[in-house]
Amino acid sequence: MKEYYQRVSDVVLTEHLESKGAVLIEGAKWCGKTTSAKHIAKSIIEMDRPDLTEQYKQMARIKPSNLLEGEVPHLIDEWQIAPNIWNAVRYEVDSRAEFGQFILTGSSVPVKLNESMHTGTGRIVRMRMRPMSLFESKDSNGQVSLMDMFNGKDISATDDHTIDDIAYLICRGGWPSALNQTEKVALKQAIDYYDAVVKDDISRVDDVKRDPERTKCLMRSYARNVATQVSLETIRNDVISNDIETFDKETLYSYLSALTRIFVIEDAPAWNPNLRSKTAIRTSDTRYFVDPSIAAASLGIGPKDLVNDLEYMGLIFENLCIRDLRVYADALDGSIYHYRDKTGLECDAVIHLRNGRYGLVEVKLGGDELIDEGAKNLKKLADKIDTGKMKTPAFLMVLCGVAPFAYKREDGVFVVPISCLKN
Repeated sequence: MKEYYQRVSDVVLTEHLESKGAVLIEGAKWCGKTTSAKHIAKSIIEMDRPDLTEQYKQMARIKPSNLLEGEVPHLIDEWQIAPNIWNAVRYEVDSRAEFGQFILTGSSVPVKLNESMHTGTGRIVRMRMRPMSLFESKDSNGQVSLMDMFNGKDISATDDHTIDDIAYLICRGGWPSALNQTEKVALKQAIDYYDAVVKDDISRVDDVKRDPERTKCLMRSYARNVATQVSLETIRNDVISNDIETFDKETLYSYLSALTRIFVIEDAPAWNPNLRSKTAIRTSDTRYFVDPSIAAASLGIGPKDLVNDLEYMGLIFENLCIRDLRVYADALDGSIYHYRDKTGLECDAVIHLRNGRYGLVEVKLGGDELIDEGAKNLKKLADKIDTGKMKTPAFLMVLCGVAPFAYKREDGVFVVPISCLKN
């Protein structure tokens, strides 16, 4: 039996089931939605079983309540094969008036609710699932907890990952199918994912035929500009420069919307704190993929290419850190933002919890000089915040790729290797 890797999102799913009648798990293709749901569900119906799919479809039309029978939480996998199951679940949740009844999982291509389908508000909660963080894939020892830092506790950890290790983890990505494989097989997973997006998924999302070559050009441009606030017009011009005759704004937005809806790209919005000065804050989103391996696959590069271009590796490493921080923040009921103002002062990640507490994070690949630079930026930003109008930062952290220890500097800034972090 294949080993089950405990997911941070398992806790999130359990909490949702404790407060809602049904949970819809959404997320990127191959990120482990069904496997995770099966681990928690008490009964399962798989709508895509080849020998039963047509019977299930007929039953969904005639008496969908029959498909909802089973010990709860009852998992309905690939529910979108019979979309009217959505209304049946909503009705059944109302009828039972109990929490934790159903889990819905399905294709990475989301189903658009039509006029006959109730929104499910108050009955069905949507939950985002992402590719695995390093802690989930057991590539982080988890000796440093984000929650501990929020609670003001001391940290201590050691790490022995090399720059080559980090480059491999970036290109391998957080795909469950890549774990416990040879390096060649593991690295192939992201490439296969990229091919599926380009050739099929981007058109299936709304049945609009999109050109694979245009999609490749767009994803290459996004990958070249990962972890920056580059404008969409710059990306459009970049695509046009690659011999695409026409690629107007509407077409660009259509492609980007499709990539967002199938969970390929996930930009970070700007954070807008209360500052003592009237510094203008840049509001552009920072460009990220849901997993850094997609950027590598889009450019056709591997671990050795990254090590030979450390400047770019620093950017794509930031994408890895944002992926992990998003996974951990979800478990803490938080969100990830970025900060940049007109003076160039920036903060790569702001972890903002629903209760108002927040931590400031700078991402650096490694090296004393870069760590010092990141710490100074964090201190400068913290000094700008008007603590009369909002809380002081719970912590300041430089998140590293390569560092031998996790520790607290004399200036109060934490230095933490990403492969020591957990939620």
